[in-house]
Amino acid sequence: MSKYDLYNILKEGLLNQLEYDFQVDPYQEINYGIQFDVIDSGKKSKVRIYESKKKGITLDLSQVKYEELKAVIYNINSSGTSHKQVSSTNTKTNIPSKGFVSDQIKTPLIGVDESGKGDYFGPLVVAGVYADENLKQQLMLLGVADSKVLTDVKIAKLAEQIKVICQYKILIFDNEKYNIAYHKIGNLNLLLAAGHAKVIDELVQKTGAEVALSDQFGDEKLIKGCLRETSKHIILEQRPRAEQNVVVAAASILARDAFVKEMGHLEEKYGQSFPKGASNQTIEAGKKFVRQYGKNRLNEVGKLHFKTTDNL
Repeated sequence: MSKYDLYNILKEGLLNQLEYDFQVDPYQEINYGIQFDVIDSGKKSKVRIYESKKKGITLDLSQVKYEELKAVIYNINSSGTSHKQVSSTNTKTNIPSKGFVSDQIKTPLIGVDESGKGDYFGPLVVAGVYADENLKQQLMLLGVADSKVLTDVKIAKLAEQIKVICQYKILIFDNEKYNIAYHKIGNLNLLLAAGHAKVIDELVQKTGAEVALSDQFGDEKLIKGCLRETSKHIILEQRPRAEQNVVVAAASILARDAFVKEMGHLEEKYGQSFPKGASNQTIEAGKKFVRQYGKNRLNEVGKLHFKTTDNL
């Protein structure tokens, strides 16, 4: 792949982002590479691509000033080249280090992520998505990115599109199930590991995948120890910010979408709002719930092991 090939991949990917109105200017030659402007709603960012015999193709996002565009460009690039070819000079876009099998575009992959673990109210959701090379390209063209940089409206739309094209599994621990499981296990990382393993098990059975990637929340032995014998052969990789991989990003979208929908159901059932996170607003909402329903029913809406419970 040349610097011009990567420019064409990025240009096509950006112009196919249906939720945005990107303009991609023609490239200009610079020392050891090319550069071009990306314009969105009047905001201009400069992208540079360098090419050398020693380092190969490197992508410089140091002049991209807002994180959402970085995420879109990153995901387009991650579906078009291996991460080991990419450098992000002077930018917060952290490119994973060399050697991850899951970063190879041709590797069929199960990506796993969760939502709700830091929220007092609402469930814990673990989701997994399977994608091969072709599906990774489709996810990239849809504009799939880490759910943390997307609005809930965008997430809901992408979630429906992901479900149409990919094999997936969503596991929801509603609050009552969550509290029973946590009381039995006594450790959030072990509970997460059990959820991740169950999702991976089911997708391995459906797809025959041999590689899985998840965000790093503890020793990878935790997940491996929970896998069925039929799945223990799988190459399991974990790393911080795994959502930078487009398949894990897709899983993060499904998990977040399910979490938001479950929160909506809780608010409708109990007739009050339940703030996300674990802030002072959360405490006030918890006190309101206790006044109306009693503290003995907090297990229906909250994660009881949080310190928030002591303040209600």
